[in-house]
Amino acid sequence: MFRLLLHFVIVLLLTMLTQIGGLAWLVGLLFQRGLLAFVLTYTAMTVAAIPIAPSFGRVALSCAADGPLQIQSWMYCGLNRNYVTPELADVLEQTASTMDQRYPGTTTLILDANFPFFDNFPLLPHLSHDDGEKVDLAFYYEDETGYLAGATRSPIGYFAFEQGPSDCPQEWPSLRWNFDALQPLWPDYALDPERNRAVLQLLANEQRIGRIFVEPHLVQSLNVAHPKIRFQGCRAARHDDHIHIQLR
Repeated sequence: MFRLLLHFVIVLLLTMLTQIGGLAWLVGLLFQRGLLAFVLTYTAMTVAAIPIAPSFGRVALSCAADGPLQIQSWMYCGLNRNYVTPELADVLEQTASTMDQRYPGTTTLILDANFPFFDNFPLLPHLSHDDGEKVDLAFYYEDETGYLAGATRSPIGYFAFEQGPSDCPQEWPSLRWNFDALQPLWPDYALDPERNRAVLQLLANEQRIGRIFVEPHLVQSLNVAHPKIRFQGCRAARHDDHIHIQLR
């Protein structure tokens, strides 16, 4: 009974994290060397998802790209969290290209996007990343030497928060995690105000973009007030460690 329950939990967790990992684990159970079979099956399914995803209206953002638009970490591709609609992919490419033209050497980093298959399958902990039309971008950072190309404060681009005033009360249940214990661990990089202001203005003026989520204190400090730039709400994850964008 315990063994059955353990496999159920593993399948559930892998499905929540990767969408296809739970199925790969079940396939692995059919073989004597189950772990090896799981790894090989998962790898094959991850590779196969790239040509299959367009049938579901999504394309994979490349983890091998070395131009102005890049995935922040191989982890996002390894977990199948790098899929968007072709329209959103085009918006990202154009935005990154424009940023690089305005500020040569600028790298725009993609964080969590969407899974390859099926609408209404949430990419936890992002409840809204379920249709290929949402994606998170990392902020641009600088230090005393200037702009830091391709840098983020945390290893995965999330949870390194820019501290500022908030009217949100401490509530439960909530995805508004502060992770206070982690904050001293991150490098002391500062937001690059010029680049972050520019990309938010670009996205806000892009007709295909419907909403942008950024914490109000950053909207104020960067002076980027716009009807499309909104507060995500007190029960959602903080957005002073990344930018959330979505199509109309």
